[in-house]
Amino acid sequence: MSAAILSWAVTIAQIALAIAMALALVRMIKGPRAQDRVLGLDALYGNAMLLMLVFGIRTGNSLYFETSLIIGALGFVATVALAKFLMRGEVIE
Repeated sequence: MSAAILSWAVTIAQIALAIAMALALVRMIKGPRAQDRVLGLDALYGNAMLLMLVFGIRTGNSLYFETSLIIGALGFVATVALAKFLMRGEVIE
């Protein structure tokens, strides 16, 4: 019984995260300002990181957990660099 519940919960989580990624992609493409596009990118990598974690739960493979850690670290650095670029117009001083 609990394995069936877990399987359904993981499937529903994957669908919800895929929808959230699609909506973040729409915000990233259609955003009226650059700040909206950066926020869309931030949401997109956050959802991608969570989707990798859900894949890791489904398969039991630790490679997905390491991949989500890399996505999170690179996404954070990209968000900080884009925010600094929008604030000052340059990334490297």
